[in-house]
Amino acid sequence: MKLATPKTADGDVESLRLLKIARDTAVKARTAAMIALKATLVTAADELRAELEPLTDHKLIQACAALDSAANLSASDAAMWHVLASLARRWLQLHDEIAVHSRHLQSLTRAAAPQLLELVGVGFDIAAEVLVTAGDNTDRVRSEAAFAKMCGACPIPAGSGRTNGWHRPYRGGNRQANAALYRAVIVRMRWHQPTIDYVTRRTAEGLSKRKIIRCLKRYVVPPKSWRTFYAASRLSAAIS
Repeated sequence: MKLATPKTADGDVESLRLLKIARDTAVKARTAAMIALKATLVTAADELRAELEPLTDHKLIQACAALDSAANLSASDAAMWHVLASLARRWLQLHDEIAVHSRHLQSLTRAAAPQLLELVGVGFDIAAEVLVTAGDNTDRVRSEAAFAKMCGACPIPAGSGRTNGWHRPYRGGNRQANAALYRAVIVRMRWHQPTIDYVTRRTAEGLSKRKIIRCLKRYVVPPKSWRTFYAASRLSAAIS
């Protein structure tokens, strides 16, 4: 039995993977800071809540960051101001950190696969996720179908004599890559006219939106939509 070839993790894609770890964890921490701030604000005094709750998220962060933190935190109002200011400043710090990671990811992705970013619905985050899934040594990917399975976008036969060859989606593979394909498909369904026409036709044939999205995710996998990307990168060996 032939064993699977592991990723080498010694090239540009490994740098992308590490940057994505830093950015993704920072995004989660920023979200957690906003949730904690709003949950804390619910218990604030009526006067403070009336002043801050109508604000948009960004203005709320700025207003809370400007609150004075008293030295004596024994009073509940002083402690509330201190906590809101601390959470807001944490959010701003994480926001700046995410911006730095995003700039590095954009530059590295554009250098690795510029044609990929020209495709409809593909931004630097989606492109980086697909690159990380494929890895540096892309010759380990045997075929287009193998890459589709790695992304969790291949259909699995699940029919019987009574279901007329029904297929179900593959639940394995890299779920982050699957989510990236989903985002690309959603953008195409809104702005890409050929995709809009396809959705209209398949809807008229009786397919549900969920099944149409599954079909489109499988289409976005190479060699059709990603052909220019594979032709211009080291991934060309994977589908040759």
